[in-house]
Amino acid sequence: MNLQYIDIHSHLNLEPLSENQEVILQRMRDGGIGTITVGTGMETSKMAIEIAEKNSGLCWATIGFHPCDGHVPDGESDWDEMEQLARHEKVVAIGETGLDYFRDQSPETKEKQVEIFKKHITLAVKVNKPLMLHVRASKGTDDAYYDALEILKSEQYAGRANFHFFSGSKQCMLDIVAAGCTVSVDGPITFVNEYDEMIIACPVESIMVETDAPFAAPVPYRGKPCEPWMVVEIAKKIAELKGLDLETVRVQLLENAKKFFGIIY
Repeated sequence: MNLQYIDIHSHLNLEPLSENQEVILQRMRDGGIGTITVGTGMETSKMAIEIAEKNSGLCWATIGFHPCDGHVPDGESDWDEMEQLARHEKVVAIGETGLDYFRDQSPETKEKQVEIFKKHITLAVKVNKPLMLHVRASKGTDDAYYDALEILKSEQYAGRANFHFFSGSKQCMLDIVAAGCTVSVDGPITFVNEYDEMIIACPVESIMVETDAPFAAPVPYRGKPCEPWMVVEIAKKIAELKGLDLETVRVQLLENAKKFFGIIY
């Protein structure tokens, strides 16, 4: 398939997309839009792989335990099973994993998130695949981003991590990129201007595009469940902010995704 874009982070394995999956997949085929379906726990990771198996050249998968919402591995047996999933040929990254200080900043929660994050890094090293990071700072700060970056550096894996749905400051982005990481942006860049300076300053080789579908649909689809084919609107906004033509940005975004995730189709 001649893909025009790869939406590097979506959840075709979650409702309501999972209920209307075939229709959405056909829209993606019609638009030349591929996606990486992201696992947030054991079952959604298995579902992501199943979707990728059934849609070769259109879909890929990540596997992991989301740092929030109770997605906690149940002992070493879960990690052993997750390692088996991680070795699947359709799995292109480990995660989403990371640190989330937005809802819970208690020392106990942070300690547990750090422990699980480090186990994901160990798994990524073992299977030689990059990391898909979920990082949310406490309100008005970049704290979780810098904590995650320091952990990546200490584990010597900073060059193989993408910060999904990046919402940090311009300086934070520059520090992340300087460490060899990448960032990806979503629908909100099309309807709020707080990301403008960061996107303008971000090297085009270090940014990727995603929808986080079914969440955060871009303009002009706000209020509807987001779908991977809507990623085009996010790419248009990146091009507009950077003063580049859309085709130049499209080609670079596609190349960035293929290079970072090792995608061949």
